Amino acid sequence: MKFFKVVSIEEGREIVIKNFRDYKIDTENIDILNVLDRILAEDIVSDICVPEFDRSSVDGYAIKSRDSHGASETIPSMLNLIGEVKMGEDSKAEVNFGDAVYVPTGGMIPKGADSVVMIEHVERLDDSNIMVYKPVSSGENVIFKGDDTKNGDVVLEKGKKLNPQDIGALASLGKSKVKVYNKLKFYIISTGDEIVDIDEKIEKGKIRDINSYALYSLIKKIGGEVVEKKIVKDNFDMLKEEVQKGLDTSDIVIMSGGSSVGTRDFTHDVINSFEGKGVLVHGISIKPGKPTIVGDANGKIIFGLPGHPVSSIVVFKAFVEPIIKKLMNIKDQVNKTRAIIDFNFRSSPGKTTYQMVSLEERDGKLYATPRFGKSGMITLLSSSNGYIVIHSDEEGVYKGEEREVYLL
Repeated sequence: MKFFKVVSIEEGREIVIKNFRDYKIDTENIDILNVLDRILAEDIVSDICVPEFDRSSVDGYAIKSRDSHGASETIPSMLNLIGEVKMGEDSKAEVNFGDAVYVPTGGMIPKGADSVVMIEHVERLDDSNIMVYKPVSSGENVIFKGDDTKNGDVVLEKGKKLNPQDIGALASLGKSKVKVYNKLKFYIISTGDEIVDIDEKIEKGKIRDINSYALYSLIKKIGGEVVEKKIVKDNFDMLKEEVQKGLDTSDIVIMSGGSSVGTRDFTHDVINSFEGKGVLVHGISIKPGKPTIVGDANGKIIFGLPGHPVSSIVVFKAFVEPIIKKLMNIKDQVNKTRAIIDFNFRSSPGKTTYQMVSLEERDGKLYATPRFGKSGMITLLSSSNGYIVIHSDEEGVYKGEEREVYLL
């Protein structure tokens, strides 16, 4: 079997997204207590103002700011105390020039007041009089109606991965349920006569299944659900049967271990044996992970990842994950930082290289040290904090250069 034309990572993503742009992901309405890390399937538009009334941001006295102008420790302003605001109650008082009303933090600003002087800058003389020792400006220590959110504002955008802060925002709007995308379901298949599960006895020539466990965690991390993970021997019929189960029960099938060139590689032929467009991409210019395959089987995506753990995980992070996020319009932030490279090294010409690095803070600066090892060494990943991307038109990186580090 020969590779199709090797394409760049960007070309490969575009091919897959173009062929599956009409793929429909169902939605569901669920309680906001259960939406953590789910993907929002609609814009959340506020139908109220938050806050719904002018409120104080401090404990103090609501006044007309002009009454405090010129106030100082030596020449304070004297004002009439005409009442107080209680938490959770509508304020009935009205502040005129020369008046003051006590307001707790979060309390409603009474009509006529435009500012709040903090309690520590006030001396209460008796039940009816206070002295103000510091001037305030109009709007000082006041949160006005709609300062946080105005009626009609888009508070959360479709595609947002919901975090605890977002759930708080939903609660502030009185939204008890929201529409989210259903979790994408994945079926993981590790292929190879040499692969055994982690609880099986290891024999000479056998290796434990690493990829399905690592991929399981990566899928969970982006909000997906793993329906099943299986180990299949190098047998066309057995592999096709397992892929069929995956297509019947999941949205995306991920195979690892059967994407390279070889007489016992059935991934290509299995994908083409189903209804659909067949193999779309076979070979991307990435190091590690060149022998990656993507296809359409029965209208669903099948990813064939390399068998080596480092290659498999790098391809998932660099290639599979961005495709999934694009299809779901996920708008979450990329987890990355910047660090200074402390070692010179070359890259592979014509390939986008994903170089593992470890991070260390020294003298108040963050440094990235390259981690070298073969793509079958899982310790290469466990000893790394992330990776840098060296593009195909670059010769390498240089000591002292600052780079973006994508965190694992």
